[in-house]
Amino acid sequence: MLHAVDKPTICALNGSAAGYGMDLALGCDIRIMADNAKLAAAFTARGVLPESGGTWILPRLLGWSKAAEIIFTGKTLSAQECLAEGLVSRVVAADQVAAVSAQMAADIVANAPLAVQAAKRMMRMGMNETFNDHVHHVFLQLLPLFRSEDFKEGMAAFLEKRKPNFKGR
Repeated sequence: MLHAVDKPTICALNGSAAGYGMDLALGCDIRIMADNAKLAAAFTARGVLPESGGTWILPRLLGWSKAAEIIFTGKTLSAQECLAEGLVSRVVAADQVAAVSAQMAADIVANAPLAVQAAKRMMRMGMNETFNDHVHHVFLQLLPLFRSEDFKEGMAAFLEKRKPNFKGR
C-alpha cells in the first residue's frame, strides 16, 4: 500500500523492527533510525519468506547479492550497518528521532506539493522504465506543473528572493 501513496512517507524508526515491521519501514520513502535500533530480516529463520514487499524492495535498494545475503541468512542489521548499506537516510540518537523526522517532514512540506507528489510518482515509475521512456513521462508530468499556481509562485519567489508560499494548486 505504501508503494502507491503519492505523498512522501517517513519512517521514524525509534526501536527495532523485524519481519513485517522491517518491510513496512523499508516501504517508506525516507527512513530515520535511532542509533540503538536494528532491522531484522527474520523471515527465513522462522520458516517463511518476506511477504510484505521485502523481496521486491531489498534487491532494488541493495542489489541482488546483498539482498540475498540478508534475506537468506535472516540477518539482523545494526543502525550503522543500515546506514552503510543505504537502507536508512540517517542514524541519530534515539531521543532525536522524532525531532529529526518532524524537521524532515517540515522541509518536504515547505516545497510545492504537486511537484513533490509528481517527483515521487516519477521515481517509482523510473524503476521499471527505460531512460527514454522515463524522460518522456517526466515531460508529461511537467506540463500541468508549468500551468500550476505553485509554479508561478515558485518562480516569483525565486526572482523576488523570498520563500515561496505554495498552496497545492
